[in-house]
Amino acid sequence: MPRDLSSLKRLLPGRVYDGEADRLTYAYDASLERSRPDGAVLARREDDVALAVRWCAERRIPFVVRGAGTNLSGGCVPLRGGVVVSTARMDRVLSVDAPSREALVEPGAVNLALQKRLEPHHLFYAPDPASYRVCTLGGNIGENAGGPRCLRYGVTAHHVRALDAVMPDGSIAHFSLEDEGPELMSLLIGSEGTLGLVTKAWLNCVPEPPEIVAVLAAFRSIEESVACVAAIVASGVLPRDMEAMDRFTLDCIEAYAHPGYPQAEAVLLIELEGEGAGLALQLDKVRELCSRHGTLELRLAKDAAERDRLWEGRRSAYAALTRRSTNVLVEDGVVPRSRLPEAARRVRAIAQAHQSPSSLLFHAGDGNLHPHLFFDERDREGTARAHRAGQEMLKACVELGGSISGEHGIGIEKRAAMGWLFPPETLGLFRRIKAAFDPENLANPDKMFPLPGEPLPAPVRPARPCSPAAQALIDAVRERAAERRPFSLFGARSKILKAVADREKGWLTTRPLSAILELEREDFTVTAEAGISLSELKSRLDPEGFFVPLPVSTGTLGGLLATKPWPGVRDGILGMRVLLPDGTVHDLGGKVMKNVAGYDVPRLLLGSWGTLAILLDVTLRLSPIPPELPGELPKPKLPRMVSWHRRLKRAFDPQALLNGWFEEPR
Repeated sequence: MPRDLSSLKRLLPGRVYDGEADRLTYAYDASLERSRPDGAVLARREDDVALAVRWCAERRIPFVVRGAGTNLSGGCVPLRGGVVVSTARMDRVLSVDAPSREALVEPGAVNLALQKRLEPHHLFYAPDPASYRVCTLGGNIGENAGGPRCLRYGVTAHHVRALDAVMPDGSIAHFSLEDEGPELMSLLIGSEGTLGLVTKAWLNCVPEPPEIVAVLAAFRSIEESVACVAAIVASGVLPRDMEAMDRFTLDCIEAYAHPGYPQAEAVLLIELEGEGAGLALQLDKVRELCSRHGTLELRLAKDAAERDRLWEGRRSAYAALTRRSTNVLVEDGVVPRSRLPEAARRVRAIAQAHQSPSSLLFHAGDGNLHPHLFFDERDREGTARAHRAGQEMLKACVELGGSISGEHGIGIEKRAAMGWLFPPETLGLFRRIKAAFDPENLANPDKMFPLPGEPLPAPVRPARPCSPAAQALIDAVRERAAERRPFSLFGARSKILKAVADREKGWLTTRPLSAILELEREDFTVTAEAGISLSELKSRLDPEGFFVPLPVSTGTLGGLLATKPWPGVRDGILGMRVLLPDGTVHDLGGKVMKNVAGYDVPRLLLGSWGTLAILLDVTLRLSPIPPELPGELPKPKLPRMVSWHRRLKRAFDPQALLNGWFEEPR
C-alpha cells in the first residue's frame, strides 16, 4: 500500500499528485529500472521543495529529486517509494549578468533555454549533453554532465559558481566557490541528489569564439578514427569538440536525421575555434594528422547551417538508434585518450563474445565511450547477455586506467561496478560522507554505492606503487593512529601560523614527497607528489610545452591546494591520492578528463587546510595553451569551520587525530 500523503497535500495544496497514473509516471527515467513512488510533488518554488523535504524528514520517508527524467542509470527511480520532488516547473532563467558572464537559473530550466537566453549577449554555456533540448540544469548539476565541448571547456563542475540547496533535513543552504574551508559546493555536484536538492545555481558563461570550423573525416575503421583523436590532441591542438561514430550508428542517424554523413566504417566530427592564422594553423595540423591516419574523405562545413546539420545528426544518435531495437542499453565508460583504440577493440570483442548486437560512439576527445547494446526485454536470455556485456565493457575501461562513468552517473545500474574502482575502505568513506549530510539515509537512498551485504567484485584498477618517501609518511601516520596519538602536518611551512609552528612538536611533513611520478604526454596529464614546489613543477613541464593551470607561489603543490587562495586551483584537478588519519590510503579520481564515479572528494579537500586528509599526490590536467592565471595571490586566511565542516571532520577523522590546532581559538 502507498503511504498516506494527505497531510502533505494540505501543506502543499495543488502540488501533490498520488493517483495511480501519477505514480506510474514517476516510476521510471530513461534507464531500464522501474519503481513506483507513493506520490510526487511538483514544486514551483524553493519553499515548496523545503516544505516537502522537511515533511519527509520528520516522518523518515525517502525522497528523490527529479528534473526531466533523462537519467540513463536509474538515478531518478524511487527504489524505496516515498516522494518524488519534481523541479521541472522551477524552470526560469532568472537573470543573465553579461559583464560578469554569469547566469542565475532555477533547477528545472532546460539547458537549451539557457543557451537561447545567452545568444543575444554573445555568450554560451559550455556543458552540452546530447539531451540538451530537454535535460534540466539541475539534473546536469546532479550528474556533473559533460557533452562534446567539455574537451576544451570542462564539465559542469567547472562552470558552477554557487548553489542554493535544500538539505536532507529541509534546511536551505548556500554554497559558493568563495566559501572558506573545504569546498562543500563541489561535493553536491555529481552527487545525484543524495546530499541535497539544488534550488538555484549561479553558472559561469563563456564568450562565443570569433570563428568556428567544423570538419568531417571518414575512416576505414573506428580504431583508426580514435587513434587520430589521440594524435590531434598530442600535437597541441585543442579542439572545441571531437566525436567518433561507427558504421551502424552512422547508418541509423542518416536514415533518421539525414545530416549527409558518408558511407564509411567510422566518422570523426571535429570543431575548431579561433581566428585568422591561428585557426588556419590548427586546421592544417588536423588535415595532416587525418591524412596520416588513413582518412578516406575530409570535408569542411561550408557554413553555419551545414555545421549545425552535422552536429544535430550526432545529437540525434540515441533517438535514431532506439528505432532499431525494442530496448537499448547505453553504457558510459571512460579511458585515457591514448587507450581509446584498445578500448574500442575490447568493447567490440566483448559484444561479439556475448552475441549482443551493439554500436559505438564516443566523446572521443575526452576518452568517453558510449557503447549501445540492443535487445528485447521480452527475451530474457538476450537481455541477460546485453547486461553482462555492458558490465564487462565497464570493467575493461577500469582495467585500461579509466572509470565506469564519464557523465551518466552511477545510479542503480552501476552500483556493483563501483567495486572494480574502489576497495571497501574507500566505499566506506563515501558512505560516511553521505551519513554526514543525510544521517537518516532519506535523500535518494540506495544509489551510487553497493548496498550493505551486496557482493563486491575485487578492484581491477591498475595499482600505483607509492614512493619510498610516501610510504615512510604512511607508516608514521599508521603508527600514530594505532596509538591514538594526535599529530600535525605541514609542507613547506609557508602558510602555517608562526605561533602554531613554533609551539607544535613532532610535526609530520610532506616535503620529502617531491617527485613527478608520471607524465603522460599523449594524454596531457601529470601526477606529482604533494611536497613538490610549484616552481619546480613548472620548470620541469614548461620546456616540454605543457602548462599547469596553477599560479606560481611560495610553498608546495599540496600547500596551495590545501589552502586554496584562488578558486581557479580546482580547474585542473583530475585525481588525488590521500592518506586519512587512520592510516588508510584512498586513490580518488584518476587520469581521465571526465569521471563521475563517487563523490568529488578531491575538490572537497581544497581549502581544508589539512584538517580532513593528507594529500600524497595529485593528478593534473595539462594544457598545450598557456592558461590565464592571476599574478600575485592573496594571502590565504584560516577559515572558520561551520557545522557542515565539523560533520565532515567526523567522517574523515572520527578520532580527531589530525591538525587539532585548527579548532583552537584564534
